[in-house]
Amino acid sequence: MSFIKTIENDIKNIIYKLGYDIDTVTLAISNRPDLGEYQINDAMKLAKIYKKNPREIAMSIVEELNNDKRFTNINIAGAGFINISISNDYLIECMNKTIENVYNNIDLQEKKKIIIDYGGANVAKILHVGHLRSANIGEALKRLARFLGHDIIGDVHLGDSGLQAGIVCLEMKDRFPNLICFNENYNGEDFDLPITSHDLSYIYPEGSTRIKADEELLNEARNITYLIQKGHIGYCKLWDKISSLSIKTIKEIYEELNATFELWEGERITFDIIPEMLDMLEKKGLLYTSDGAKVMDVKEETDDKEMPPIILEKSDGAYLYGTTDLATIYSRIKRFNPDEIWYVVDNRQELHFNQVFRAAYKSEIVKKETSLQFLGFGTMNGKDGKPFKTRDGGVMSLPDLINIVNEETLNKLNPAITDELDKKKISRTIAIAAIKYADLIPYRSTDYIFDPNKFSDLDGKTGPYLLYSTIRMRSLLNKAKEQNINFNIIKTLKNEYDKDIMLNILNLSSIITKAYESKSLNELTDYIYKLTSSYNKFYSENRILDEQDIILRESWLALTKLVLDTNLLLLNILGINCPEKM
Repeated sequence: MSFIKTIENDIKNIIYKLGYDIDTVTLAISNRPDLGEYQINDAMKLAKIYKKNPREIAMSIVEELNNDKRFTNINIAGAGFINISISNDYLIECMNKTIENVYNNIDLQEKKKIIIDYGGANVAKILHVGHLRSANIGEALKRLARFLGHDIIGDVHLGDSGLQAGIVCLEMKDRFPNLICFNENYNGEDFDLPITSHDLSYIYPEGSTRIKADEELLNEARNITYLIQKGHIGYCKLWDKISSLSIKTIKEIYEELNATFELWEGERITFDIIPEMLDMLEKKGLLYTSDGAKVMDVKEETDDKEMPPIILEKSDGAYLYGTTDLATIYSRIKRFNPDEIWYVVDNRQELHFNQVFRAAYKSEIVKKETSLQFLGFGTMNGKDGKPFKTRDGGVMSLPDLINIVNEETLNKLNPAITDELDKKKISRTIAIAAIKYADLIPYRSTDYIFDPNKFSDLDGKTGPYLLYSTIRMRSLLNKAKEQNINFNIIKTLKNEYDKDIMLNILNLSSIITKAYESKSLNELTDYIYKLTSSYNKFYSENRILDEQDIILRESWLALTKLVLDTNLLLLNILGINCPEKM
């Protein structure tokens, strides 16, 4: 349990002792630091319940708090707002326990099994900036939940059953008509794919352009997509090979972004269970036929706007995204029995997932106590405020975005780094950090403007600033080790610079908990920037290694180690690597 939560529970017990019933007590960071570091506002709430003067209740609470040596500067402001500060001795004790084990200052949660659906790359298509947001936010949320004690499974949920399958296979048939998989008597024997991953980067775009101009080709692509869904041996074999080739490239890009997945499954894994699911829905009387399609109503009496039904099978027998998404839930419940399933997807898909979730609950595929959560995200925009695009107006690919930022970071590297391989590796690491941190600064669901020059800068609220500061902390500690200086514990603090850092560390758990509850990472990006900035102020005010007071010097170094460990912990949760130098 965190130190703040421990204090809150102790104050709650004091309030019980005074004869008042209260569910929770909140130790809030004060917006009047001149009065105290924290504020307790619960006397106001109790006054309304018990019809008493809030100041009287506050005075009785303060009388008890005055007996606790953990607190100083206890006072009452206004009608009954209690202000308190943490004593230096207790603050040092808390810091040393955190140095010993960070979980001494973390509020672990009741363990749940959670599946998180994120990434969502489309097979045979180039990853674009939208895929960055899903992979980046999803990976950080997965790491955050795992840190807090949850059993969490990440599924990339590849888009591998849509029209792009038919388009790419049609293009392959046109370019390589003699492939054995196109023979009428093909029996599944193996063959070599006559294309590379680079070829895939233009096969789909060219095929997509062709079908837009030719209705007959469009219908043929649709038919091939249908045949893949129904298990056509030749097209399935070809699409399997294309998928494997594409997934290899997708994995490489996601791995560079530090996005890893426990499951590399796609929509196609549901094809075998969709008939079973549809049969179950039919028997429950939930499906009806509309213009030849199988449809399910998901509207509710409380709806204040139109909620269209979900189409689960087209008149020609083909499946849609709603079908595969509902079947994926059906499969996940049967295989994993999760407590929660999170979907990290674009805000524009909210209606679709609302339909799917309602269908899952209405059909009792999912029990009421199982939580299905839509975690929508906004758009990454360019300086013009419009979705980030290439110079020619096309959708910006994710590899191109990384390369653009990498050029910026390469130009800002320390000139002392002369080895070309080192430069490339370090600049790439910094570029990824710049992109990922910038992407997590805004609240998840808001749009934001990405400026490659601004977010690759060493100053300001950027990934490179955090990395540079963290590397400097590590370098300072390495120098201390070379001088055989011990820095195991904090024994003293000198002034407000030391204490500001310690108070920030004290608040770590509440920030992590808020980030988890909001399913956003902006609390963590704000916190690590604030903590790092407070350390840099402390660093600029003190010549740490030259300090003649040995106890103070060792305490400052131990505090540096604590900030370094906290930074590395949070960077890891955010999925950001820290190089040895830059």
